[in-house]
Amino acid sequence: MTFINTITKTEQSLSSLPLRLIAGLIFTAHGAQKLFAWFGGYGLEGTGQWMESIGLAPGFFMALMAGSAEFFGGILLLIGFLTRPVSVVLAITMIVAIFSVHISNGLFMSNNGYEFALSLLAITLALCVQGGGRYSVDSHVYLKLIKNT
Repeated sequence: MTFINTITKTEQSLSSLPLRLIAGLIFTAHGAQKLFAWFGGYGLEGTGQWMESIGLAPGFFMALMAGSAEFFGGILLLIGFLTRPVSVVLAITMIVAIFSVHISNGLFMSNNGYEFALSLLAITLALCVQGGGRYSVDSHVYLKLIKNT
């Protein structure tokens, strides 16, 4: 089995579709806040300064990395391309967010807790296990590759 077969392999069910679409939308929007100051975000400069202030240095680079993972990863989730590797990257991003920002505030979002990041972590882990699903670019690529082997 080739490397492309391995990373595009996906379950042929519909269960991934709502997970991909909802998480993709959320991640894309959060990444756009960090990168472009859209949707009330602070852009790279502001996000970088904030990240530096909480000990994630260099702040600008960390904002660029987190924003890019979220924005471009979210777009890839929406179309279901490279779902498994993208989900791993986004899961790591959520683990960093939980332990560097939210854990000391407890579980609940009302106190800036980690429940939202934990939910996104659960979604990304599910997508990592099952892949993009039937209506994904991964499915199309994978099925085409199997037919040609």
